[in-house]
Amino acid sequence: MKFVLSTSFSSVAHLTRLAPVADTHGWHAMSFSDHVVNPEQINTPYPYTDDGSRRWEPFTDWPDPWVMIGALAAITEKLRFTNNVFVLPMRNPYLVAKAISTAAIISNNRITPAFGVGWSRDEFELMDQEFTTRGKRANEMIEIMRLLWSGEMVSYEGKHYQFPAMEMNPAPTERIPIWIGGISDPAMKRAARLGDGWVTDLQSSADIVASIEKIRQWRAEFGREHEPFEVMATPNDAWTADGYRQLEDAGVTHIMTMPWPFYHGDSQLLEHKIDSIKRFADDVISAFS
Repeated sequence: MKFVLSTSFSSVAHLTRLAPVADTHGWHAMSFSDHVVNPEQINTPYPYTDDGSRRWEPFTDWPDPWVMIGALAAITEKLRFTNNVFVLPMRNPYLVAKAISTAAIISNNRITPAFGVGWSRDEFELMDQEFTTRGKRANEMIEIMRLLWSGEMVSYEGKHYQFPAMEMNPAPTERIPIWIGGISDPAMKRAARLGDGWVTDLQSSADIVASIEKIRQWRAEFGREHEPFEVMATPNDAWTADGYRQLEDAGVTHIMTMPWPFYHGDSQLLEHKIDSIKRFADDVISAFS
């Protein structure tokens, strides 16, 4: 089992202090959530709470993930970087491909982008991207990015995107794995068909295991059952090594967690976060070394 440090809702000013600590205390990766803006009023209910309200307060920091990853890659050596999750179809595929390939070069291939299709129609409209076609466009965008990351002369002819022969460099020196986030059937099918892994939401262990079984069935239908596949899970009912081992037995490869609530409650003090990263490494991560 590998452990991923969630940075959701954290101050950007803290991240350059936290990444080196995680890097030297056994954490596998650091993860970033994604919003471009946070409207005061939303027209689309947040889908992951019972009442449709958001999980964060106004004026929460939402750094650009790829700018942040580039900065943190320069001050770490082993730590990988991922997302939970990056809203792919809210963007232009060529700009995303360029940002990620550049981050791969800067970090010496220490990135695993994790894509979702998003829920906020408000943000899509601000970004001039069609909301209703976001799933189908995301599928094409993944195909396009993998072509562009080859560094070779490539072309593409899809329903939503087309381009003549062109190349994008610098190209990554290793294949970039792609994880897919989302708990709907279309999202999990996308992970099974196009992804190298799947990212859960905040879910019970039972729900996570049931979803893994569904994805395995779809992967078999797509003829991908023998290919490597990873699962980054955020269980809401497992907080100990024993609970994580049960998930590992079911196919979970990565646990994403925010350790400071375990030790310091809702504190946002930097020293409490640093202490929590170290203590979680001693209490839990060391059991999987």
